[in-house]
Amino acid sequence: MFKIFFCSSALLFAAQLATNVSAQVPGSSARSIPAQDSVAQTHVATIFPHTDGRYWFSGQANVIFQGRLPFHSLYEGPNTFRNSAEYKTSTLETLYTAIRRNGSTRYNTDFIFDLEAAGGRGLSEALGLAGFTNLDVVRNPNLGSKPYIARYGIHQVIGLSDKTERQEASMFAPASEVPERRIEFRAGKLTLPDFFDLNSVGSDSHLQFMNWTVDNNGAWDYAADTRGYTVGGMAEYNDRAWSIRYGLFAMPTVANGIDMDWAFSRAHAQNGEVELRESWVPQRKGITRVLFYANRAHMGEYREAVRAYLDGDDPKPTITSHERYGALKYGVGYNTEQELTENLRVFGRFGWNEGQHESFAYTEVDQTVETGADYSGARWHRPQDKAAIAVVSNAIKRDHQNYLKLGGTGFLLGDGRLSYAREGIAESYYTLHAWRGLFYSADVQHIDHPGYNRDRGPAWVGAVRAHVDF
Repeated sequence: MFKIFFCSSALLFAAQLATNVSAQVPGSSARSIPAQDSVAQTHVATIFPHTDGRYWFSGQANVIFQGRLPFHSLYEGPNTFRNSAEYKTSTLETLYTAIRRNGSTRYNTDFIFDLEAAGGRGLSEALGLAGFTNLDVVRNPNLGSKPYIARYGIHQVIGLSDKTERQEASMFAPASEVPERRIEFRAGKLTLPDFFDLNSVGSDSHLQFMNWTVDNNGAWDYAADTRGYTVGGMAEYNDRAWSIRYGLFAMPTVANGIDMDWAFSRAHAQNGEVELRESWVPQRKGITRVLFYANRAHMGEYREAVRAYLDGDDPKPTITSHERYGALKYGVGYNTEQELTENLRVFGRFGWNEGQHESFAYTEVDQTVETGADYSGARWHRPQDKAAIAVVSNAIKRDHQNYLKLGGTGFLLGDGRLSYAREGIAESYYTLHAWRGLFYSADVQHIDHPGYNRDRGPAWVGAVRAHVDF
């Protein structure tokens, strides 16, 4: 009930405000707004303005409607992306709050608490694709849509220099000014993509791409419950042109599970990242990030599950029958973004993991490569609009392939058999800024070899999205 009321009220309220503005300003476009108000109207991207102070209150509502056309399929299994026509709607609403303990810039402490509600379902119950088409979908719809605590914790800044720099205030760091050299600590409940593997062109499912392996590095099996959150702590050092961060976090008790294993001695995730803010193009912004991770959890090995099946010990390959505490899964990632012109940006990612142990927390990808670009609508007098395209190619290792080929299932994939090919995804969107914090998007995704299976696809998925920022 909270979900439906919050989302419906948000969208109706925003739409009514947009309607009122359209009635007052003919055409309701940036060019129609009087000159003295054009800058404010163009750049305000929230319904209510956010001020720099001791308290932060904001919220968002995201509604995605997706549909799929029928496509070629020779067979189906328990975890198949179905080939019949289908449509689904997802909703996600979040209330962000933060309090600064004092107004100090050099020694600042923030307390963070967020509530969230996620509802709806994904196409084929979010099964059958390594790069699933909607990042907002909770992979266990049986959890329901009741509000839950998404994030809580403490954020501590320790300044190492008197020189300060501006930063864009946000729900995770409300201060608009910070020391240029500083150490930051975070502890509590959080989601790792808020702080690792960030990319300003491809990390936001609310205003940018929707696919799991476009917005995040698919080969990064980051620690999370089925909603995407974990508990732990991290430290970060920031200098003028570079940063380094490291964190230790809890792992789920089972693959894609909602419960976390609190015995850090046997199950934990270590994540580290180095960020270099140097441009390849003179007088343009550019960032490069290198990520590593190492997960220990109650995981199984694909090769062992296949061997047990071939020896006749198991009626079918079942990786959960061969799980051991302390099993290690590790990988690396590369992430880059580069501004080429005032309006054009490009980005790319590469990810690799060892692929021997089961995909456990995020998705079933052992290696990924992606590239893409976005273009601002400033050229047609709509600076908050964006048009973008991205392509990604996902793969799994030989042992993982054999496991699926012989009839094994993971928490996402399993057609009963497999004629292996890389899963290729192309996604394009246009996001329209309607008024202040109200945005609409149209999105199209093309998937070659869904679930790494050349006997299936290609599939087309279309979507429309409404988003409100308060």
